Amino acid sequence: MTDAQPRRIICKLGTNLLTAGGDRLDPGVLEAVVRQVAELRNAGTQVTVVTSGAVTAGRARVGATNTRSSVGARQALAAIGQAQLVQRYDSLLQRYGLTAAQALITRGDVAERRGYLNVRNTLLRLLQYGVVPIINENDVVADEELRGGAFGENDALSALIANLIDADLLILLSDVEGVYDADPRVNPDAGLIDVLHNPISMIRAAGDVDERSRGGMRAKLEAARRASAGGTEVVIASGNKPDVITRVAGGERLGTLIPADTTVRDSRERWLLAGLHNGEGLDLDYGAVRALTEQGRSLLPAGVVGVRGEFERGDIIQLYDPEQRPIAVGISNYSSAEAAKIRGKNSSEILDALGYYYGSSVVHRNNLALLPVSD
Repeated sequence: MTDAQPRRIICKLGTNLLTAGGDRLDPGVLEAVVRQVAELRNAGTQVTVVTSGAVTAGRARVGATNTRSSVGARQALAAIGQAQLVQRYDSLLQRYGLTAAQALITRGDVAERRGYLNVRNTLLRLLQYGVVPIINENDVVADEELRGGAFGENDALSALIANLIDADLLILLSDVEGVYDADPRVNPDAGLIDVLHNPISMIRAAGDVDERSRGGMRAKLEAARRASAGGTEVVIASGNKPDVITRVAGGERLGTLIPADTTVRDSRERWLLAGLHNGEGLDLDYGAVRALTEQGRSLLPAGVVGVRGEFERGDIIQLYDPEQRPIAVGISNYSSAEAAKIRGKNSSEILDALGYYYGSSVVHRNNLALLPVSD
């Protein structure tokens, strides 16, 4: 990390950390987090908190005990818990002369460029006011996280916010020390990785989902990849270490550091990189990969060999090479159903295959941002 204190930090807090492994939010953990946030904020650093814990807070408030509630029940618990959660943050921040502002965000809010810019402008204005934004996925209307998706929406959301407000540092805190070269739960010789230059190399081997925490290490690595590609430095560390937030912000090496990509990204590329999704996209052949990465060309249907998940025309999707590695993100000119019908065909055959035509490319080069790929 650089010696200079970051001017703008995102701190993401997982459910297991906030509950200290229990079934309720731990007051001591929240107090320690807020104290560190206040120290940084009062020293001139802008801090945004992306927090889990709404469902847990709601469950505790109404006395619900079923940890495997239906999606509808969890949405109701989130509605109750979100109010409880932000009230706790605001009450604690007031002790230090600070104010909390709640922001509940869904992927739909930022999927379109205008919505993205509106959210960006609001958050930047809050930071200018000296307020601490408390951000959570809006589980009341968006159920991806509650369904236990593989990528953990608040991890992905933290990367989106980092790109959106041009954060210098994203700190992903949970109950793990960082990224290991093997699973420490089954391998006692697993070693902590101090610096991970490309998280893609570790994503496939990472563990996934825990009952309370809907993320897991895979989600954190995906978030780190996306945030670092947009120019934000990322640290994955244990929130159980004393003063971990202020220590990491001060340059102390804790957990695993994922350095920022030094490539200068324009605003549109940052928006593309920030897109929230669960891996929907297209599998490409080697020729298409070379056309995109080496020749700066658009993606034509001839280079598409497979379709992942469901998406609509205009959605931001991921593009994968033959080794299953994501190499780019971009705006699709065709839906997943349409892409399945035209994959492998020449552009001149699109009209015959579909009966209509949205252009010769599946993803145009002007609507595409490349991702770093490991060797």
